Formats: sequence, C-alpha cells, structure tokens
Amino acid sequence: MKAARWHGPQDIRVENIEEPKTHPGTVKVKVEWAGICGSDLHEYLGGPIFIPRDNPHPLTNETAPIVMGHEFSGKVVEVDPTVTSFQVGDRVCIEPIYACGKCFSCRRGHYNLCVHLGFHGLSGGGGGFSEFTVVPEYMVHKLPDNMTFEQGALVEPAAVALHAVRQSRLKAGDKVAVFGAGPIGLLVIQAAKLAGASQIFAVEISEQRQAFALSVGAAHVIDPSQTDAVQEIQQVTGGGVDIAFEVTGVPAVLTQAINSTALNGETVIVSIWEKPAEIHPNDLVLGERTVMGILAYRHIFPEVIQLIANKQFKAEELITKKISLDQIVKEGFEALVKQKSQVKIVVQPN
Repeated sequence: MKAARWHGPQDIRVENIEEPKTHPGTVKVKVEWAGICGSDLHEYLGGPIFIPRDNPHPLTNETAPIVMGHEFSGKVVEVDPTVTSFQVGDRVCIEPIYACGKCFSCRRGHYNLCVHLGFHGLSGGGGGFSEFTVVPEYMVHKLPDNMTFEQGALVEPAAVALHAVRQSRLKAGDKVAVFGAGPIGLLVIQAAKLAGASQIFAVEISEQRQAFALSVGAAHVIDPSQTDAVQEIQQVTGGGVDIAFEVTGVPAVLTQAINSTALNGETVIVSIWEKPAEIHPNDLVLGERTVMGILAYRHIFPEVIQLIANKQFKAEELITKKISLDQIVKEGFEALVKQKSQVKIVVQPN
C-alpha cells in the first residue's frame, strides 16, 4: 500500500510499504480523509520533535522512517476477534494518543501527560497518511451518520481547541484574544465563543484567515504587521483581555500574547515549538499574570464529535484544499509553508 513517511526534515516520501495486519486488541481502518496538522508541519520543517529518530519510541518500538498523519477518519475493514466494541463497516475517527497506562499521570487519568506519550502518525505504529492503518481499540470512536468523513478528520484538532479552552480560566462574559488564526486558532475562537466569551480578538496577518476568523466568531481582527496588536487590544478593552491563547509558535508572539492580557490575566500556550522563546518575568510579576501550557486533549472526543455533528463547531468549513496522497509534499506541506491563504488541507489516501 502507499504511505507518506517522514525520513528527515523536509524529507517526506510517498512509498509502497507492507499493508498492516491486525493483532489482539486492534482494529484495521481504511483511511478516508487525513488532515495535515501544524505539528506535522513542524516535523517537516524542523523535526524531529515527537518523531523517534535515534532511539525507538518506548510504546511503539519504532524509529524513523515512520508513517505520518494523526488527524484522520475512515471505515473499519477488519476487527481482531478480541475486539468487541466495533465491527466491519463502522465509520470512525481516531484519538491517536499512545500512553503507557502505568505512570503517575496515566494513573490520575491524565493520559495526555504520560511520561512515554506518543501519537499514532508521529511516533510509529502507522498513521493516517496511508491507505490502511491498524490502531488499538481504545483509540477508535464511532462517527454518527450525520457526520462526513471530512468532519471526522477534524475531530482531533477540534479536541485540542476545546481542551485548551476547558483548561483555561475562561468564564462567560470574559474577553479573549487568539494569536494565530490557523486551523487550531480558528477552532479555539469557536470553542471560546461556545464557552461564553463576550469579545474575541483574532491577531492574524493573512487576510483570508482574518475573514475565516470573523466568520467563526471573532468580533475584531488585527493585522500585527500593520498595527501594534497589544496596544490596540489594550485600548479597545480598556486594559486588556482576560485570556490570551497563543497559537503560532512564534517567540515574539508569546510576549505579545502575555502583554495583551489585563492585570491578573492568563495566557494559554497551545502551540508546539521548534525552538525556545524568551519572555521577561516582569511581564508576569508586575501584573500578577499567569502562563500555562496545554498538550493535546483527554476524555473529550465524544463531546467534540457531538459538537461537530450538531454544527456547533464549524469544522468542515475550514477545509481550503483536498488532495491525493501522491500530492502530499508539493500540494500539501509546501503549500502550507508558502501559501498563508491555506487553512486546512486534507488528504485522501484511497
């Protein structure tokens, strides 16, 4: 079968590899649609971050080259006899977290903070950028009949956004700034609106993404290349927002996000970073501000699926391009690097 595998930075190859087989506790899925994530782009440009290159991942025992793709949906085509929750023909999406189940975080139910954390499609074990993949039963979630496979492929990034808002201190009526209106940023805007944010600012350079931000719930868009975003937010709000979400992974933007908040405000870092960022501690100390990070999601996929099915999350509308697996490098990864008009590109392996 065909699969897109990461060999190194800016070296993703579509190759023919052996079709995976089920084993106890697993389900085989024919992939229908898979999204290219910002994390995938970080791996392409500056990895490895999650990808195991020198030492095998402790839960998959694999090293690069690995099959990529962790945002995907598909149809169950084979079920190991030990699996009882699914059957052939089920329409599903995948919650791609590998966790050991034994460490302190796992025992507390915080499996997204596992000391051996990995992702199907980043850490080995297969991935969504392939015709078929085999996943553990616990990763699989059924899709309702009124959801498309394209929507199913966007459950994973929507889960990141909802988890970010849930972990924040956001209360109904709060003012919010979202720095970066890529796919996750746009979903964070929607999640903040669902949580009751009264005023949402989107800070984004791309005109196309600014338009998307307004369409999904932002009240104001600010182009930081044309104006001082922090100053404008402080002026319009009369002192700053209650919560800022940093969704760019750009070091300078983290400082802007912090300084856009009011006294005692909170900044939530949603991005995965390729390199360190420097902040001035006094930006926190003198305003009693806080900064927190969030990673992926936990115990949230069923709710996200329902929100998308109910059209409370506008997920499918964020898709700006659909491509085949053979086009994934030039029309997928390279397009996302060069064309800021792109939001979410999805890939059809079959």
